[in-house]
Amino acid sequence: MSWIRWFSEITIDDVPLVGGKNASLGEMFGELRPLGVRIPNGFAITAEAYWHLIRSAGILEEMKQALAELVKEDVDDLALRGRRLRELVYGAPLPGELAEEIREAYRGLCAEYGDNCDVAVRSSATAEDLPTASFAGQQETYLNVRGEAQLLDACRRCFASLFTDRAISYRIDQGFDHFKVGLSVGVMKMVRSDLASSGVIFTLDTETGFRDTVLITGAWGLGENVVQGAVNPDEFTVFKPALRQGFRPIVRRRLGEKKIRMIYGTGTSKHLTKNVEVPREERRRFCLSDDEVLELARQALMIESHYEKRAGREMPMDIEWAKDGESGRLFIVQARPETVESRKRLDFLETYILEQKGEVLATGTSVGGKIAAGPARVITDIHKLGDFSPGEVLVADTTTPDWEPVMKTAAAIVTNKGGRTCHAAIVSRELGIPSVVGTGDGTERIASNREITVSCAEGEVGRIYSGELPFRVERVDLAGMRRPHTRIMMNLGNPEEAFSLCRIPNDGVGLARMEFIITNHIKIHPMALVHPLRVEDEASRREIARLTAGYADPPAYFVEKLAEGIGTIAAAFHPKPVIVRMSDFKTNEYASLLGGRAFEPDEENPMIGFRGASRYYDERYREGFALECRALKRVRDEMGLVNVIPMIPFCRRIVEAEKVLAEMAANGLVRGENGLEVYVMCEIPNNVIMIDEFSRLFDGFSIGSNDLTQLTLGVDRDSALVAHVFDERDPGVMELIGRVVEGARRNGRHSGICGQAPSDYPEFAAFLVEQGIDSISLNPDSILKITMRVLEMEEQLAQQGNKRS
Repeated sequence: MSWIRWFSEITIDDVPLVGGKNASLGEMFGELRPLGVRIPNGFAITAEAYWHLIRSAGILEEMKQALAELVKEDVDDLALRGRRLRELVYGAPLPGELAEEIREAYRGLCAEYGDNCDVAVRSSATAEDLPTASFAGQQETYLNVRGEAQLLDACRRCFASLFTDRAISYRIDQGFDHFKVGLSVGVMKMVRSDLASSGVIFTLDTETGFRDTVLITGAWGLGENVVQGAVNPDEFTVFKPALRQGFRPIVRRRLGEKKIRMIYGTGTSKHLTKNVEVPREERRRFCLSDDEVLELARQALMIESHYEKRAGREMPMDIEWAKDGESGRLFIVQARPETVESRKRLDFLETYILEQKGEVLATGTSVGGKIAAGPARVITDIHKLGDFSPGEVLVADTTTPDWEPVMKTAAAIVTNKGGRTCHAAIVSRELGIPSVVGTGDGTERIASNREITVSCAEGEVGRIYSGELPFRVERVDLAGMRRPHTRIMMNLGNPEEAFSLCRIPNDGVGLARMEFIITNHIKIHPMALVHPLRVEDEASRREIARLTAGYADPPAYFVEKLAEGIGTIAAAFHPKPVIVRMSDFKTNEYASLLGGRAFEPDEENPMIGFRGASRYYDERYREGFALECRALKRVRDEMGLVNVIPMIPFCRRIVEAEKVLAEMAANGLVRGENGLEVYVMCEIPNNVIMIDEFSRLFDGFSIGSNDLTQLTLGVDRDSALVAHVFDERDPGVMELIGRVVEGARRNGRHSGICGQAPSDYPEFAAFLVEQGIDSISLNPDSILKITMRVLEMEEQLAQQGNKRS
């Protein structure tokens, strides 16, 4: 019989013959390659060849004996037995006819790609890439294999890797019989990504399970560094619905350190690849252009769509890509179903809340949204894994599949290196434990035996705190939750929380605070980017230069960062409306930004000074407002996120409103064009008095109860001396709010509220419902409670109406 199947002869139905990895490659080669998904050619050595090897060598009984009475939890025992099994399989000579078929197939591949071509040799188990078990990384891969002798040796090593320690442990956990799982070997033409870049794609957000994004990670060189977490990679997030419509919706970019690059080695069996340091200037560049990111995202959508049609259900995918440095073309080199986030219940919300904070020992990228505590165990050498005790927090430079038996008993995992698609991250998700990767220096800042708390519940930044801190878990069943007639929206500033918070039942975002994005992600005063030479402080100028390095010009940095922050929020809640308030810093807050002191005056009372709309047409900030408009225009026009509604804060007079709208139009945001609506904050008594006139210029009103209360009662809300006077429930304030709702309704305009009062006082929310307000925007932690209160109030009003009728 033939022990070889070319990719063109394989489909996804051939898992029992060639394993999950090779079956998927064959499926894509036959079905998707003609449609433009590039797959390098290759062949599979079937699992029957593996069994032929075992039978020919007569080692099966000895292999079974080696696993008899295995104690999986005993790391040393597992290592001893695994080594013996690998020696047995690797020591078995390849049967002559099998070796000749492999040589002949390799010659055929070289005839297509050139003499003595370099290939990747990959293991593909027959119990691999199943919907409930990925088996990713359990067996070995060999890159830059060249020549028949090297190929035959790599194949024997792959067969032996069916019994790596982690593979043995994983099969036991998944309930698979070791001797009913075979191993196929894939031989594929190498993509010369050692000369370019490579990485991993997920067709969902790996932390939240949000299905409408494609997450692409990548680094310079061969892809093993990304997969194993040896580098902190670049990350790109693409919004699927807008991509399908032909837009360019890269809603987020994150530059990774990419300190090392894996390239071809000397060519001996032990040194097929090696790592070299990446020059500093290359680290500061993204490893993919925007066009390449979008091309990969489109190919990922084609792959996902094909597998979903075949399966008859949703099937998010985990895909590996590589860019050929010789041709410049992008290739897909592997695809499997994603097996963790896609299996989670979407009608069930679990939230971890840290009740106390402490000294932060290290920070990195959070994996999952959980919190865990325990004693740290720093392990910098794989041979010290036996020192680890169950329930400890594993702290390491990085992890590889060999660490998995220990990882399964850890309370949490912390690594110096890696991104959201690295080995430690993938295993942590599968195990359901929190992990903080890419800390940089976690092994130096955290000492063994020290009690620590690992928090992944604070957005994308994971934190390791000193001590065992208290936390709680809130669980809510979302199935069947009724929605009120009054729209319940969300106040949100942090884009990093958008994909997780959007799962809370809501009707969109009533207030997206631009200030949060500027403070935490941009950090620079916009005018300092337009006029950098006016920044006199040398340290600030150096920091501005560092942050904006790699951008076309300093203003482009502001526009891109702001557009990505807004775009991420808009994508998370799409197609629901996302109301984005233009910047509303006070002068003292603007001055605290990098370079800000060169552009901000000193004011006695910034709260009612040079803020909001009055800045936008003033020469002291007009160019900065133009950057804000450019960012919004990019989100709507280039990313295709037309659910974004800009909102003007602190607009004192009609003439001021007209000037602001003129400035927006001059910067490409014309009210009414491309469905653009513009809202205004209603937070000044004059907004209420002149509501009919303001209604001519704006499409909706959002009541800012904090400022409206301040200006109605004459109370500086920043002053602790008169804090007791500040109360949104004052009859005068509530009278003005009632007039806003009635005036908006009279003019056919939207009315909403985004202040703090409805979040703090359920009775205030009930009052708004009684007035007939269109929407109430709340802090995320108040939404479920206030939703129930609103439902009750609507029912009461309905009953009263029935009684009156």
